[in-house]
Amino acid sequence: MDTEERLRLSVRNVEEVVTEKELRDLIESGERLRAYVGYEPSGEIHLGHMMTVNKLMDLQQAGFEIVVLLADVHAYLNEKGDFEEIKRVAEYNRAAFISLGLDESRARFVLGSEYQLESNYILDVLKMARMTTINRARRSMDEVSRRKEDPMVSQMVYPLMQALDIAHLGVTVAVGGMDQRKIHMLARENLPKLGYHIPVCLHTPILLGLDGEKMSSSKGNYISVRDDEQTVEKKIRKAFCPEKQVKDNPVMDIMRYHIFPRFEKIVIERDARFGGDVEYGGFDELARDYSAGNLHPLDLKQGAARYLNTLLDNARKRMRNMGW
Repeated sequence: MDTEERLRLSVRNVEEVVTEKELRDLIESGERLRAYVGYEPSGEIHLGHMMTVNKLMDLQQAGFEIVVLLADVHAYLNEKGDFEEIKRVAEYNRAAFISLGLDESRARFVLGSEYQLESNYILDVLKMARMTTINRARRSMDEVSRRKEDPMVSQMVYPLMQALDIAHLGVTVAVGGMDQRKIHMLARENLPKLGYHIPVCLHTPILLGLDGEKMSSSKGNYISVRDDEQTVEKKIRKAFCPEKQVKDNPVMDIMRYHIFPRFEKIVIERDARFGGDVEYGGFDELARDYSAGNLHPLDLKQGAARYLNTLLDNARKRMRNMGW
């Protein structure tokens, strides 16, 4: 695979690359390519998580080794349960990521507690704390914690640790949603001061919930890996999907980010009275037809549910084989 194809796969469906020149130089350098994502083990694995899992699979195709951090210490600091509870969820997370298609033979799964309690890591956290203001740490916190009037100190330590994870895991590329951007910029600014390399950062878009609002476990506006076929169909049938609107349309986002990267072409099945079946070889073709009013939202929803269930059915079978 040549550089251009590796670069294309690496940046496919990415909202931001910091920076593309650095990524190209890295690919062309012949150095060991290692990318990581950190996940706080909590709740269900849903389409939002799949955004970064899809990107990890792209990077595997492009020749990267993958490190998946199951951040149990982070989850503990963020008040997500005791270590035993968090460990059980982390085991489920690992099984879910593999079932979704991540190549286990080229991916290393790491618990944060395997290295984050060591003295050299803790010393780096203290050094990072000395060069980071309270305001900067607060801006880097996750949105929910940032909204609290009186967050715990642990929730401000959290972003400093995320920045240091990049260095201590020995990765060259950090992957995350756009909500991780402030943390990645903190890493790029401060890691060199501690003698570490500046990471390349890939940021995926934030997927809307099925109701067109921010995805939230409390609202239930997401599709989980463990949702059965009928539940997926029901959720997508009720999803926000304005006619002719491509942007900020969660069903179109499912097609763009989850369906088209996994299928060379898709067929939307329609009654002959409405023009019969229609085939699309890429998302742009679909978007043009939909925005022109040539494809009805109900037909789009039915197609999205069918293909998504094909993907998730494979994942469900693998999960059952792994005892989940």
